[in-house]
Amino acid sequence: MRNQRTLLAFAILFVATLTAAQDTVSSVLKPPKGAQVAIVVFEDLECPDCARAAPLLEEAAKTYNIPVVRHDFPLPKHPWAFDAAVLARYFDTRSKKIGNEFRDEVFRRQLQITPASLHAFAEKFAADRKLDLPFVVDPQGKLAAQVTADRELGTRIGLEHTPTIYVVSNKTQGKPFVEVVDRSQLFAMIDTMKRE
Repeated sequence: MRNQRTLLAFAILFVATLTAAQDTVSSVLKPPKGAQVAIVVFEDLECPDCARAAPLLEEAAKTYNIPVVRHDFPLPKHPWAFDAAVLARYFDTRSKKIGNEFRDEVFRRQLQITPASLHAFAEKFAADRKLDLPFVVDPQGKLAAQVTADRELGTRIGLEHTPTIYVVSNKTQGKPFVEVVDRSQLFAMIDTMKRE
């Protein structure tokens, strides 16, 4: 009897955990309000493959007039990725457009950036836009907490690599999201999602 109760308790816990994970996936992998279809990407600013994918995602967004929802997923093996994500979040506070411009510029100049040169790179980026960049961009750690929250979100939905790219829709029947494994299929996947 005791073993049955223990087994039942484990079964309930397992189902609750699985339901929570599915709820997390459903809440993350959907387009922003007002959009029918979107691209959701989890990226690491130091990841060479993310740098290669970024122009394609931008091209798809412009071609289809759909949003790209970017999430930070800095990998522990990349020494400056987390700090770059915090800087991008700082520029987001100026405007989301400037934050995304910073991310794209990091991808373009990725091979020139080191942990020691990252802040100077961000200072030049800010100066070119006539913005001030404080020496300490995140004194309370709020921006770092946002980056950490994104990374934990990615972990909860089972991410294993960057970039992880999804085409998502707000449809309620069938599969509302699909992972883009072969980037050459991105446009076809968007076409399919828009038709359904």
